[in-house]
Amino acid sequence: MNIRSANIRHAFIAALVGVIGSQVSAEEVTPQIDPDTGAPALALFQLPETAVEPFWAKRLTGYLTTRQGTKLRYSVLLPKTSGPVPVIVSLNGYDAGSIGGSSYLKHLTAMSPELDRRLVEAGYAVMGVNAAGTGCSQGQFAFLQKELGENGADAVKFAGTQRWSNGNVGMVNWSYGGTSQIATAVEQPAHLRAIVPGAVLLDLRPDILAPGGVPQQGFQTPWRTILRMYWNLAANSAKDEGDSDCVAQIARNDKNEHATSLTKLQYGHPWRDAMMDRHTYAFRHVERVKVPVLSLEQFQDEATGPRGGHYRDRLNQDLIWLIQTNGMHDLYFSTVYQKTVVRFLDRFVKGERNGFDTDTPRTTVWMETGSKAEDFVGQFTEAAPRWTVQRPRLIKPSDLNTLELHLTEGSRLTERTGSGNADGFDYPGAGVGINKLYDGGVPGWRALPADWKQTSVAYTSAPFASDTMIYGGGSADLWFTSTNGDADVQVTVTEVRPDGQEMYVQRGWLRLSNRALDKSRSTPLRPVLLDTAATVQPLYPAVPVLGRIEINKMGHYVRQGSRLRLWVETPSDTGEWSFDVFGLKQRLHVLHNAKYDSVVRFGVLPGVQGPSEFPRCGSVLMQPCRPDPLASK
Repeated sequence: MNIRSANIRHAFIAALVGVIGSQVSAEEVTPQIDPDTGAPALALFQLPETAVEPFWAKRLTGYLTTRQGTKLRYSVLLPKTSGPVPVIVSLNGYDAGSIGGSSYLKHLTAMSPELDRRLVEAGYAVMGVNAAGTGCSQGQFAFLQKELGENGADAVKFAGTQRWSNGNVGMVNWSYGGTSQIATAVEQPAHLRAIVPGAVLLDLRPDILAPGGVPQQGFQTPWRTILRMYWNLAANSAKDEGDSDCVAQIARNDKNEHATSLTKLQYGHPWRDAMMDRHTYAFRHVERVKVPVLSLEQFQDEATGPRGGHYRDRLNQDLIWLIQTNGMHDLYFSTVYQKTVVRFLDRFVKGERNGFDTDTPRTTVWMETGSKAEDFVGQFTEAAPRWTVQRPRLIKPSDLNTLELHLTEGSRLTERTGSGNADGFDYPGAGVGINKLYDGGVPGWRALPADWKQTSVAYTSAPFASDTMIYGGGSADLWFTSTNGDADVQVTVTEVRPDGQEMYVQRGWLRLSNRALDKSRSTPLRPVLLDTAATVQPLYPAVPVLGRIEINKMGHYVRQGSRLRLWVETPSDTGEWSFDVFGLKQRLHVLHNAKYDSVVRFGVLPGVQGPSEFPRCGSVLMQPCRPDPLASK
């Protein structure tokens, strides 16, 4: 992914790769008309050009052949050193196989020339490979299927056996390039020494296609447009290099991808089934990862979300180092983080005894991460934590205490069982969007709809008596009745600060008819849905149902005097996610009495002492503030 637009208002962050490019707004130009249809033509994304000075001694390009006989396009940037060197591989479906080409030299790339430069200058060869059916590579597009890992394993084998390689191979990058690392490591290629996955997407349906069973369609269409933008850039490089085979293959891939697109998958398989499971192959076999892992996770990731299938819980805990943070999809660009990446690779790919494995905590939570930079690029490259929480091991559920708050009359959250009559709201409502970067470039709350008091309910705790570290996922276990059948619900967790500002923390979603749980895997802090057609549970008017709503992972420090709040409403735009809600008009009620006790639960990490001063509103990435809309209620 690439981030360079200085004009924040024209920034666009798109789906899986999290690409940010500039896009001219409708107010500034008259849309071009498509002569074929007479309708406005699609506005294509445009990346601003900036020069990349070559930082490599030699560039090699070509095609490697997979075990299936498929030819994958690759490009290698060699460092200015003699003799064989360790190799760092990036595998994705954008333009990885074209690094160093003419488009890359204009910074028109989904890759990170900044990271590539760091690695080359550290003495690594950097090799980019396009997955099958993408860019210049042959084969069938097979995102998140077994073939992705096999492509990666074949690329690692190729990289480890070339004359310019010393046989030691690592992998880097995030999103598509992070997911491909897990898929590759599952195949256990002999030359692979370590991986550095960020923003991983492994359990396709709950991670992004339908969180909580609510169809989410704001991801796939922009992503397909982004794919084609980067394939076009790869084609431009290929034309400049005289690679007509690449240009022709891109045209074939563009046509063939329709057959296996994520959009078609979502429409054709609206439940977890055998086909959907084919797209979770790496997740189902993640225990086979046997190399060290440095993993980056952003709690408010607007593109792929923070779940990642919860794959880290199933890894060998002696192999993983985890960095978590508030913020957006692209913090892999952070200079602070990239320096950690190089040191990790030096230890486990080069084999240097640099102390990484002995002096680096297994869990590091970047708290209240922000950036002093005023430009959009700097929001990522200069991102750094205000303070950190560190633990020598991965934090387990058994390490957490549980904060349990009950919904009750008077719109309150209390430590006692709830009471009083149910609270109703009109459904569906508009909801409140947040962190929609592409429609304005600035993370933040969108305006409250005019009827927000009729289309949402909120419950607020008393001020906290002491500072509390909320950590990990949560669960809103709420009782509902409906007047007209099924409904989709969204819960939003916020902090109401003593200064009158309400700060965003996290969200979760549930289609109430999809509430059946996998009881063998569910815990008090994490409901796990069965999510199959056979386990659907219809809603009937006035019949109470319990919906356990998974609240995505978070790391948030609630200071003394602050209050926690839970909003309940119709799903609304969250980052780049937009929801296709069940739309029959009706009245939903949230129950809270001794028989129907609605509860929200959070994990609490003990022993954390943060700074007493509240962070300045607007300084914490992707956790915007707004004046408390209930202050005068």
